[in-house]
Amino acid sequence: MPAFALALAADAALRVASLNLCTDELLLLLAGPGQIVSVSHLSQSPRETALWRSARAFPANDGKLESVLARQPQVILTMGGSGGARQALARRFGARLIELPYPSTPAEVVNQVEQVARLLGRPQAAAPYQRTLDRLQARRPPLAEGAFVGGGGLSLSPQGLGAEWLALAGFRQTMITGGRLTLEKLATNPPKWLIRSDYRADQASRGTAWLNHPIVTRLKSRTIVTDGRAWTCGGLAMLGEVERLRGARTAR
Repeated sequence: MPAFALALAADAALRVASLNLCTDELLLLLAGPGQIVSVSHLSQSPRETALWRSARAFPANDGKLESVLARQPQVILTMGGSGGARQALARRFGARLIELPYPSTPAEVVNQVEQVARLLGRPQAAAPYQRTLDRLQARRPPLAEGAFVGGGGLSLSPQGLGAEWLALAGFRQTMITGGRLTLEKLATNPPKWLIRSDYRADQASRGTAWLNHPIVTRLKSRTIVTDGRAWTCGGLAMLGEVERLRGARTAR
């Protein structure tokens, strides 16, 4: 993954806003005092991130560039491409819009962390995350067949970032046709382990009702519940979740 160019000198007093839940996470974990001027409203919800308490210390935005310009950030972080119009608008207001690419491996996640930490003038803030990833990679557990499952049976691609994190936790993501784990498969040929996301499990919906089906609950002995909020971005929160999943498997 190519590093994004830093046209601004790293500055410990840099004023930075984030428009995206995933870049919110980077700012909340890496920024120093006085650097954060706004984060997206999603990061202030306990249903979306474990960092919601920290996020509520800062003004919220609606994910649109226009909602942060009045706060005069020097840098605005988001993820994914948005076209030249937003770049031009940011420049008109003296800000630089940095659109980070979506990482595809845990190593790319930490590489991105290092880039943002340097931008913030706080390169040392990235070091603990690199050390944690190095330790997890050096002590990989043997792989067991497993399947991540969320509401409605949604699972993961065996080639995606989620599957990479799952492998680091010791589970090989099963190939699932259509990306959805059916009740029929669970009844006739279930994977050795189910890694079940609890994302928005408190909300009544058809998706969450699926997780309470007798076929699913019957597999409790081989089910490990995971914090689904960490999987939304697949970012730094996954380091702690990988460690927790390893411990949960060992305890069974």
